Amino acid sequence: MSTNTRRAIDILSPEFGADPYPAYRVMRDSAPLFWHEATRSWIVSRYEDVERVFKDRDGEFTTENYDWQLEPVHGRTILQLSGRAHSVRRALVAPAFRGSELRDRFMPVIERNSRELIDAFRNTGRADLVGDYATRFPVNVIAEMLGLDKAEYERFHRWYTSIVAFLGNLSGDPEVAAAGLRTRVEFAEYMVPVIQERRRNPGDDLLSTLCAAEIDGVRMSDEEIKAFCSLLLSAGGETTDKAISGIFANLLAHPDQLAAVRADRTLIARAFAETLRWSPPVHMIMRQTATEVSIAGGTIPAGATVTCLIGAANRDERRYREPDRFDVFRDDLTTTTAFSAAADHLAFALGRHFCVGALLAKAEVETGVGHLLDAMPDVRLAEGAAVTVRGVFTRGPHTLPVRFTPGTA
Repeated sequence: MSTNTRRAIDILSPEFGADPYPAYRVMRDSAPLFWHEATRSWIVSRYEDVERVFKDRDGEFTTENYDWQLEPVHGRTILQLSGRAHSVRRALVAPAFRGSELRDRFMPVIERNSRELIDAFRNTGRADLVGDYATRFPVNVIAEMLGLDKAEYERFHRWYTSIVAFLGNLSGDPEVAAAGLRTRVEFAEYMVPVIQERRRNPGDDLLSTLCAAEIDGVRMSDEEIKAFCSLLLSAGGETTDKAISGIFANLLAHPDQLAAVRADRTLIARAFAETLRWSPPVHMIMRQTATEVSIAGGTIPAGATVTCLIGAANRDERRYREPDRFDVFRDDLTTTTAFSAAADHLAFALGRHFCVGALLAKAEVETGVGHLLDAMPDVRLAEGAAVTVRGVFTRGPHTLPVRFTPGTA
């Protein structure tokens, strides 16, 4: 790899953080597989290669990297398991996030929390869609689903922000690492007594359901439930937060598509799917090789960390026509499967570790975007405002100040 190419694809550089997409293009064209010394990982960027890693049909890749990446802040999670241990525990938690459980039990929670947040600004004519809505909505929903006190929002938000910062700490900042480790202790001190109380006095909430769930004599331990709640809070909060703000940032930059979605709300799902492709909330997911693997014209040794660049793969011109164009009407992205393990974007990963909360995210996003469009039928970016997008591991608008005519809905 030439010095110029290496400089162009330094994923820890300020230039990359400001706009990674030019670097992604260089990677796909000139270095689809390369060793990144600072993160001690092999980086893959083309769609077909990232898809292969995620689907892992030949057992070449594991999630053992999560032993050091996730476990220090969450405890041991379902993502680290394989075989029957993984399938049984996934079966214990998955029913709450799909079908009648999601529709009948949790859709009212989603609807109520969305409306409560919007009611706080609908008559003001102005809002920051990140701070006033997107960061709060998924955390409030998850807290109520679990039967936790939404008044603890600031604490929950601080925890999930700390966890996401730990996961994205590619430069190894010791203060970020220490804050993440403190969060694990604080979250356990908060959650374990609550879990134990729900075991004694179950209620009609997700936490009680997790405490009581059993398959073939297997039940989740307090530690497993705590770790799952930690994962749900951070992963569910961060991704849905950035998806909602990302959808509006993208639509506001494309007024004709915003008008189309406003007129036909069935297009919200398309706008979500295209946002997941064009500006995904999570830009990279790691795996570890179980054996020596030949991929992207090179060889990765056994036991190595592989960084899969979702943000690069989802803009691969080998897979999508005009991949740098945001288009809710594109015909090479299948909306009907976009929120399932058959998705043809990579934002939720694929295979056996496909995001268990994808349908919850879809329900939250479709509800939230619909409610916001109702409350702000003439929504526009605030005069003089510029949308600043931040992040390397996860990425989304930092603020999104908008104006609208109050009292029109």
